[in-house]
Amino acid sequence: MSTRAATAAARRSKIGPEREQELYRAVLDLLREGGYDAVTMEGVAARTKCGKATLYRQWKTKQQLVTAALAKSRRALFTDIDTGSAAGDLRAAAAAAADRRGRDTELMEAVGQAYLLHAGLRQALRETVIDPEVAALDAMLRRGIERGEIAADNPAVAFVAPCFLGVLRIERLFEDRFPDDEALPAFVEAVLLPALGLAPR
Repeated sequence: MSTRAATAAARRSKIGPEREQELYRAVLDLLREGGYDAVTMEGVAARTKCGKATLYRQWKTKQQLVTAALAKSRRALFTDIDTGSAAGDLRAAAAAAADRRGRDTELMEAVGQAYLLHAGLRQALRETVIDPEVAALDAMLRRGIERGEIAADNPAVAFVAPCFLGVLRIERLFEDRFPDDEALPAFVEAVLLPALGLAPR
C-alpha cells in the first residue's frame, strides 16, 4: 500500500488525530523494542486498548499499519537545507543527521532486516524515508554544479547520497571508531568534500 493510500485510509477512519498518533507511537515503540516481527495487530491493540477489529478495518494488514506509522513519523532531514554553497549544504546535512542520531537510528535498525525480507515494506520505506532524502542530497549537488562549484562530470557525484546515507546507517556498527556524533561531519570533511573537489575546513 502506498503512502497516499495509507493516508487516505486514515482520513476515512473515525479514529481521531490524537488516537491515531497514539496508535502510531505504539507501532514505532514495538518496532524499536523487537523489530518488525514484534509488531502484531494484537500487540498494538493490547498496548493501546484499541479493538483489533478497528485496526483491521482501518489498515487491513500489519504492513499497511507500519507503513502509515513510518510515513507519519517521518520528519525530513535535508529537504529544507540550502546554505548557498555545496560544501555548506553537505555540512548542514551532516549536522542535521548527527542531531537526529538516536531514536531515528534505532528505528531504522529495527526495520533493517524486514527491509530486505519484505518487498512491500521495502517499497514503503523507500517512499517515505529514503527517496526524499536522496532527492534532497542530489539537489544540493545539482545546485553546486549549476554554480560551478562541482564539475558536472565528477564521478563522485553519483556516490554521495549512497555513501552519506550508508555511513548514517552503519555508524553504530563502528562505535569504537565513531563514539560520538562527529562521524558524519568528519566523513563530509575527510571524504566527500575532497572527492567533489571542494575544499575541506
